[in-house]
Amino acid sequence: MAYLVNLTARAERDLALLYTQINAEDSDAALNWYRGFKEAILSLEKQPNRCPVTPESDKFRHLLYGNKPHIYRAIYRVLEKRKQVEVLHIRHGARRGFKGGDVA
Repeated sequence: MAYLVNLTARAERDLALLYTQINAEDSDAALNWYRGFKEAILSLEKQPNRCPVTPESDKFRHLLYGNKPHIYRAIYRVLEKRKQVEVLHIRHGARRGFKGGDVA
């Protein structure tokens, strides 16, 4: 059964900022990478538990996308009863670990 993938307002803002930071508007390569990341996020509708739990908390999972040193994390939680994936935050993989308030 497919899960519904929802992005929180925070995750939407993170993606919009990422789009600007990588200059996707002026670079075909950056735009293709960005689209691939969004497709990977939406693919969580199938087998969302395939990704590992985050080192910060076992309540969350993270999808890793990209190649070193440009790896990004989509931090999310799976709401099994609702068959829903809630994407909470998008961040660069090299950033320090997050705290509870970072994903709320």
